[in-house]
Amino acid sequence: ELEESEKFYVGQPRVLLLIYALYNTLVARSEMVCYFVIILNHMISASMITLVLPILIFLWAMLSVPRPSKRFWMTAIVYTEVAIVIKYFFQFGFFPWNKHVDYTKDKPYHPPNIIGIEKKEGYVHYDLVQLLALFFHRSILKCHGLWDEDEKGDSSSSKEDTDDELSLTGDRRDSSASLKSVNLAASVESIHVHFPEQQTAIRRKSSSSISQLSHRSSFSSHRSKRGKCHGISGCKLFIIKLHCDLCCFRTLQVYVPIRQFFYNLIHPDYSAVTDVYVLMFLADTVDFIIIVFGFWAFGKHSAAADITSSLSEDQVPEAFLVMVLIQFGTMVVDRALYLKKTVMGKVIFQVILVFGIHFWMFFILPGVTERKFSQNTVAQLWYFVKCVYFGLSAYQIRCGYPTRVLGNFLTKSYNYVNLFLFQGFRLVPFLTELRAVMDWVWTDTTLSLSSWICVEDIYAHIFILKCWRESEKRYPQPRGQKKKKVVKYGMGGMIIVLLICIVWFPLLFMSLIKSVAGITNKPLDVSITITLGGYQPIFTMSAQQSQLKDLNQTGFNAFLASYRGNTAALQFLEGYGKEDITLADLEGNSNSLWTISPPSRQKMIQGLRDSSAEFTVVLSWTIQRVLREVYPYYIKAPSDSLAKPIKQLLPGMYCKWKNITVSLVKNKSSEGVREWWVLNQLGKRFTSSEESLELFIFSDKVSPPSLGFLAGYGIMGLYASVVLVIGKFVREFFSGISHSIMFEELPNVDRILKLCTDIFLVRETGELELEEDLYAKLIFLYRSPETMIKWTREKT
Repeated sequence: ELEESEKFYVGQPRVLLLIYALYNTLVARSEMVCYFVIILNHMISASMITLVLPILIFLWAMLSVPRPSKRFWMTAIVYTEVAIVIKYFFQFGFFPWNKHVDYTKDKPYHPPNIIGIEKKEGYVHYDLVQLLALFFHRSILKCHGLWDEDEKGDSSSSKEDTDDELSLTGDRRDSSASLKSVNLAASVESIHVHFPEQQTAIRRKSSSSISQLSHRSSFSSHRSKRGKCHGISGCKLFIIKLHCDLCCFRTLQVYVPIRQFFYNLIHPDYSAVTDVYVLMFLADTVDFIIIVFGFWAFGKHSAAADITSSLSEDQVPEAFLVMVLIQFGTMVVDRALYLKKTVMGKVIFQVILVFGIHFWMFFILPGVTERKFSQNTVAQLWYFVKCVYFGLSAYQIRCGYPTRVLGNFLTKSYNYVNLFLFQGFRLVPFLTELRAVMDWVWTDTTLSLSSWICVEDIYAHIFILKCWRESEKRYPQPRGQKKKKVVKYGMGGMIIVLLICIVWFPLLFMSLIKSVAGITNKPLDVSITITLGGYQPIFTMSAQQSQLKDLNQTGFNAFLASYRGNTAALQFLEGYGKEDITLADLEGNSNSLWTISPPSRQKMIQGLRDSSAEFTVVLSWTIQRVLREVYPYYIKAPSDSLAKPIKQLLPGMYCKWKNITVSLVKNKSSEGVREWWVLNQLGKRFTSSEESLELFIFSDKVSPPSLGFLAGYGIMGLYASVVLVIGKFVREFFSGISHSIMFEELPNVDRILKLCTDIFLVRETGELELEEDLYAKLIFLYRSPETMIKWTREKT
């Protein structure tokens, strides 16, 4: 039957087999499904009602050995059912806070929103899914006979007073047995609680039997003392004393199991040592990246902020600074605990971090950002990754720290992946130095800091050589055979292209950033002002909106055709399209009256009539005079603030400007005489109406905002900051090779690598004198070329 069943399942379609595999994975990790649903429910609801279970997960369930007890799962099930009933009860409209739901639903500090009893659509959906997941896990445990495991242990331990392994494991799961005896008839000071020794097996007792025993002893003590109470005052004193003893006993019923739970966690009888520090570090790194690129989600009035623009303006947001420092500080503390291998410190740090993160994320952050946690997507993502960290941290506590921490986790294998990851790790600024100093501070050693760094550098160098030697063994090169073209053109060609790109990067970048990725910066306002010497301006006019017109394709082609044969003009126009040209149509009548005092007016007229005297003005003119070659018909609007006339498009050898006419208009009325100036351009292209001006504006493309900080340095700035700096590192790679031949060309580095590993090993075992001897041997090896040759020979 088993063979037929196996054949039946093997013959099923692959899709069905995949579904079977997914279901089996779900069954095998059903507790993880419950954890995920509980955390997801809390992320969506973000209330005090849903806050309890996530904290219990990280401080009780995930710390339980070997698995969470039945008491936890019953607590989660009952708590979820009660939460559903409470939420349902407060959905009725007669409660005062349910009458203005639309006004209060987005307020983070509204009391019903904090508690989780606000009225909303789908208020219980995630709670029902959570309850379904819990019952699913309960059914899985029942199918495997693990649901009533605690009760079986209780019955067996009550029947047999033995010190077997069942009582040992049962004692760790049920810490209520640590309460051996409590004398309720005595005073509070006389209560004695006996805790089990670390290696002593204690028989477990259920909490119900303890409570029955306590009640029985209290009744018996009460009967024995009844005859001694000869008055009402004596009875009152006895009742008060008994009440105090009961309160103290109830307190101990809560305190003692918690204390015993953490005591067994810190002092386990056995531990399956593991090392998940790398995964915890990766989770913290992901959280760090989320903070850097989504810091605006943790600050006030910064939903549209950009870290690049903020830093380019020399502004450091407070939310960004606080979050980065806190995240970096927790990573340093975690590294210190890992190096010291202290489980107690890790437990304390876990408790502080769990309560602190939840209090900050769900009570402080909504007030800072002025929006609910459920509306903050970045904060939800950060919290979910932090929950992954909490789970890994609890697993590390439950299993215990490794006895020895040897080298970098990237140096466990000798292949290309580890090689490039390790070199990338060393390229991160200050990361290698910070790690070396922290390891020296929190590791017992007799070496000085400089000697420690020397050993780390030698080990890193030897590891890189070991990876290259292993790659040479995997892919050997026969003697006398020339290099293949694939290798030469693959590696050499890539280096050639890379060097060429680095050398010509500034020119290519500045050319493409505006021509390809550039954004057309059209003018919003075009203004003209003509000022006469030191007198009042005679003409002011501006063009906006409908007066600023774009050229169509026909007009643009006609414009290009008018300059056919003019090489300079056509070369200039190559960099512009029709979308970059704006035609400004300015009204010829000045938009302001000419206000000038009579003495100044008379003096100006005398200066203009005197042909022998020089009259310096911005535009030379007389009344009804033609202003010749003063009007710049074409203006270039570059990326900076200075607009310039385009000389290539102005006709003539000497770049003659256009002519305009200027006339003074007088209007006599009952209010008096009013005067204003009228200008008219001669030889307009597209506007035929009188008393108007035409102006062509060529707008240069500007770089996108995301690349503006780099394009702002200019070509010379990019050459100085990019090409020269990179060129320095490239030159170091191609020069000075002869000085490192003795340390680079080592045929076999196994002995040196073993010597470095031995230094790490004796340091972890506490053999500090031997550490000094091995370090002296390593230094002597590098000081003696002849010894180095003997040590690095190929094995024969």
